Amino acid sequence: MRQAERGFLLLASHLGDPDRKPLTGAQLRVLAQRGREMELDDPDRDLTERDLVQLGYGREMAGRIVALLDEEARLDAYLSHGKRAGCVPITRISDNYPVLLRQRLGLDAPAVLWARGAVSLLDAPAVALVGSRALNDKNRCFAAEVGKQAANQGLALVSGNARGADRTAQDACLGAGGAVISVVADELAGKPLREKLLYLSEDGFSEPFSAQRALRRNRVIHALGWRVFVAQTGFRMGGTWDGTARNLRSGWSDVYCFADGSPGAEELCCLGALPIRTAELSDFASLPAREPNLFDR
Repeated sequence: MRQAERGFLLLASHLGDPDRKPLTGAQLRVLAQRGREMELDDPDRDLTERDLVQLGYGREMAGRIVALLDEEARLDAYLSHGKRAGCVPITRISDNYPVLLRQRLGLDAPAVLWARGAVSLLDAPAVALVGSRALNDKNRCFAAEVGKQAANQGLALVSGNARGADRTAQDACLGAGGAVISVVADELAGKPLREKLLYLSEDGFSEPFSAQRALRRNRVIHALGWRVFVAQTGFRMGGTWDGTARNLRSGWSDVYCFADGSPGAEELCCLGALPIRTAELSDFASLPAREPNLFDR
């Protein structure tokens, strides 16, 4: 691992401690911009509080940055633990960090992703599938068909590993010989390894499930997908709704919502999602693209 990546981990990661206060994305960007303007007498020496004060930081913030960078022993212990668990970090400055996350999410892109499994899948073109945990039968068939068609059409499937739509699509994709990128909201370490399967986690590799993590990971699922399919959604509530509405407002990707006649599906289509039926999934490339609207950023 390059020294720059180690520094990024020290500045941007909790390192397994929820009480550790890393820098935010905006703070990291400011530090990077100011750092490019600094000429050190010895490029290999560590930053000091004096250096940071000269860059315009107050003493309190300068001391906080230096203290974060000084926790090399904690970082080594966390990396060693991750290695034993088969988990590796990918920072926003790593060569294999997904370009789509930088492009679509900007400062809100995860500073660090932890990966377990087939990391090479991050280079594969992918579609994403989102949906409710409690599925109706026809919606379950739709989710399974999206997974199967992703495999048949040579695309990886991105989903969230939750029961219901996520696992239905993931299992169908893997069963058809396809590849899956599963963005989890619970502990990454210990996830079962399988060929053509990659697990990703934003917060580390040992953190337990939380509702906040589940909601926050949705932006990663949506941003990694060339096209996003919605198997089932509630009406103006729930993680599927929130993540999809944000995608539509931000214009990250084309969104296709299963036309099940539900209020949630109809409302997403009013926001810009395109209605789709199971029979129309045989060729993702031929699907119509959404027309830009006044709400796109």
